[in-house]
Amino acid sequence: MGKLDGKVAIVTGAGRGIGRAIAQAYLQEGASVTITAAREQAELDQLAKQDGSERVLALLADVTDFEACTRVVDQTTQRFGHIDILVNNAGRGLKYVSSSFLMEPTRFWETEPSVWRMIVETNVNGPFYMARAVVTHLLEQQHAGSIINISMNYEGMKRRGFSPYGPSKAALESASAIWAQELNEARIRVNVLLPGGITNTGMVPAEMPAEIQMLQPEIMNAPAVFLASDASQDLTGRRLIATEWSAANPQGRAIVEGIGA
Repeated sequence: MGKLDGKVAIVTGAGRGIGRAIAQAYLQEGASVTITAAREQAELDQLAKQDGSERVLALLADVTDFEACTRVVDQTTQRFGHIDILVNNAGRGLKYVSSSFLMEPTRFWETEPSVWRMIVETNVNGPFYMARAVVTHLLEQQHAGSIINISMNYEGMKRRGFSPYGPSKAALESASAIWAQELNEARIRVNVLLPGGITNTGMVPAEMPAEIQMLQPEIMNAPAVFLASDASQDLTGRRLIATEWSAANPQGRAIVEGIGA
């Protein structure tokens, strides 16, 4: 028996990197999974073909488009009957500001407004649009659920040259704390999950400084499965760091401000 047998999940930004790793972990644990990406249908189709089951629904959808987010929820319920889990992973990073952002920080006033807007719309508005569509469905069905918002280290939120990516994740964490409180009585939990360091995804430059040891996306798998499973059904408002997570202490050490112990 898998830890997620009978569960239905939506994972955004699942064509590659962290989203793909989490989607694969969910499939291995028995869940049915809708995977989305903004542009690369071929990457989604490859993952669906690799799984080879009927438990994958691959949809091209940009999370900055609320109607597209609503369609993802509608098509998921039509295919699988319900929704249990939303992983807000889709994001756009600093490579759109500069391909050398780690070595040569860009000052905020040097960032093109269109790039700033694109990153904020994806990383802040996108999770809101997806969560709104999913929560509306869950409330109508009086169905419990789990929302997992993918974030980053606090240090990165304040690092020189890291805007607007850092501020966008700070906004997402604030939203997560608020949503967790507002959804608590409805048995819809909201938690934050982050790798705990620079992770080998499409967001990082092709050439990295030799001294930086990158994490692999799979570092997120075990805590992401935990947050999606019934083992975390009483856990909301938490901020779990994947590098510090262990099955022996699954609730982690950090609590999102405003929720309490």
